[in-house]
This record gives sequence, structure tokens and C-alpha cells, in this order.
Amino acid sequence: MAGEGDENYLTTAEVARRLQVKPATVYAYVSRGMLTSVRARGRRGSLFAAAEVERLAGRSVEHSGVVERIESQLTLLEDDELYYRGHPVRTLATTSTVEQVAHLLWSTEPVREFGVDRGRVQLARVGMGVVGEGRLTDLLRVGVAVLGAADPLRFDLSTGSVTGAAGQLIGNLIAALPGPIAINTTLGGRLWPKLSNNQSSQPGPTDAEVLDAALILLADHGLAVSTIAARVAASARANLYAVISAGLGALDGQYHGAAPTLAYEFLDRAKQDPLKALSDQLRSGEPIPGFGHKIYQQRDPRAEVLLGMLGDHPIMETVTAIADRTTTFPNSDLAIAAIMHAYDFRPDAGDALFALARMIGWTAHALEEYAAPALRFRALGVYTGPTSLQA
Repeated sequence: MAGEGDENYLTTAEVARRLQVKPATVYAYVSRGMLTSVRARGRRGSLFAAAEVERLAGRSVEHSGVVERIESQLTLLEDDELYYRGHPVRTLATTSTVEQVAHLLWSTEPVREFGVDRGRVQLARVGMGVVGEGRLTDLLRVGVAVLGAADPLRFDLSTGSVTGAAGQLIGNLIAALPGPIAINTTLGGRLWPKLSNNQSSQPGPTDAEVLDAALILLADHGLAVSTIAARVAASARANLYAVISAGLGALDGQYHGAAPTLAYEFLDRAKQDPLKALSDQLRSGEPIPGFGHKIYQQRDPRAEVLLGMLGDHPIMETVTAIADRTTTFPNSDLAIAAIMHAYDFRPDAGDALFALARMIGWTAHALEEYAAPALRFRALGVYTGPTSLQA
């Protein structure tokens, strides 16, 4: 037990400031055996030997992978609002094109239209054909791998090369998905027939704007798990295609990229009887798909924009009926699910829309990592196995 006035000991707050971490992380270090805490005599709280803290601080510098915070100039989430480089996404989604937002996030020369190279589109389609009738996100993963292998300049990590490859990649992936290749329209308009159950359908004058807005609103959301995966790959100086593949791998998890599909299925049940669908979900003990958020407290600005664009579409009656009977709020997953139902999109359309939009953000994060020291994510492992090692 340490004395209250012992100058060789630091409080939790002092340790947190010295290590530049949160107080909760200090206790995580204790649980991992990286720090030793002692009780403070005559008061509540723990104390830590200053010499031990200094040794850990030195190791944290030496092993730069012990990253508690990642500085980024891209996205701010504050007071239930989302900003890209200081611009509210609410405004960007309704006043800017997808290309303009990509330019904002990539902070480069103005981005030209996401191009289509018919030779590369055909190459991607051949690769996608191996998958057959898989999910759209499965086709995207294959398409990224094929297009990456066919790009001899993929190892050029200069900003212009990376952004040029990203624009071509996203444009070619959309064109390579099953369905006709639309021209003379926005990126959302080109994506429309790829997501529709009726691939011959064409969006109305304002319908494509909904998909354009969705691509903008979903482009980035801070350090989500898939974005961390993409940044780790970029830290190792992986090329853009490998970075996108890393993001897609993490996005495929049921707790991340599959969320729009779960919300779609829940909304499908709720269309017939909202109260019964809600009751069944509550009885299961599982969260209500498409409602609530770990970061937003009272509203998801992305959902508000997209649901507002649906106006008085009949699907909004179902959304409202559920929202009125819960203590939480619709999130972007539910908004995407509502769009899917409103426009008769494929059941897996939401996941693909999410993946394509997030490629814009992953590219921006890759550019930040390419400008940072390499391999800075080499984490400091804490061995917890047997201590009696055999010779």
C-alpha cells in the first residue's frame, strides 16, 4: 500500500495523461499485466509506480503499434452529427455529387467521373463468373482481386496514382456487376439497375439522387472495424486493391457489413404486421435490427436524410409504426433497408451499396496511412500461455 504523498507514485489520471490514453485503458494495462496498481492509503483509487509507468511509456514509443488513438483529418462525429473535413454530411448529401465528396475526402485534384474501362469490366465479369450467383459483395471481392492483379501499376502509392485507381476501380466494379451498363447518368443512376430485382428498370428523375445521397452518407464513418483493417494494410504499404480487399474482409462480418440485410429482413416481416414483428424481435432478446447506435445517442443524421428523401412512400408507414413503439431511433441500416423495399431492390443490395460507398472512405484513410510512418500498427503482444517452457 502506497502512502498518499509518495512522490514515486502516480494517480490513474496522471498515468493516463503520461501515456496519452483514457483512464479505462490504464486499467486494461493492469489486467494485461503491463502495469501494477496499488491501493492509495487514506483515499479511494489506485496508484502506480512512476518508474514502471515510465518504462511502459518508453515501450509504447519503441513499439509504435501500441496505438490507442489514430489521428485523422477526415471524419468528425459530434453531437449526433457527422462531418467530412468540417462539412456536415446532411448538406453534402443533397448539394454535392459523389465525385465532389470523393475529392473532398481524398483532398486531391478534382475527381473526374468514376470511369469505366470496358476491357477491365469484361475482365472483372469473367472473374465474377467463377462465383456464379453469389451475393453482390462476393462478386465485388472477386472483382477487386482480379482488377488488382491486372493492374501493373498497382504498387505506385503516389496520391495521384492511388486516387486515379480508386475512381477507375469503383466505376468498373459497378459496371461489372450483373445487369446493363448505364451511361449519361450519375454514379447512383449507374448503380440502380445493378441493385434492382428488375434490371431493365430505370430510375426516375429524382430516384437516382437517393442512391447518390446514400453513397455520400455511407462513404466514411470514422474508425469502424473495416476502416481499421484497411488502415493496417495501408500501414504495411499494401497497394490500394489489397487495402480495399482488407476492408471488404472485415465488412463481411455479421456485425458490420451485413447489418443492412438484417434490417431488410426485419422490415420485410414488419410490412405485414409491424407490432407482431416488433414483439417477436423483443421476445427473442436480440436488438431490433436497424435501430439505435453505439455512437449516436438520439438520432442518426444519415438515416434522417435518407428517410426524408423517401417522403410519403408506403414503406414509411411501417418505419413510423415501429419507431413510435420503441425508445430508440432508426439508423442508417434501416434507412438503406427502407430504400431497398421502396424500390424493389435485391435482398443483398444494401450490403453492396455499403461496400461500394465505403471504398471511397477506405481510399481516403489509405492516403493518410501512406503519409504516416510505415508499420506503426505492430501491436505489443502480452503472452498468457504456459510459463514452463520445454527445452
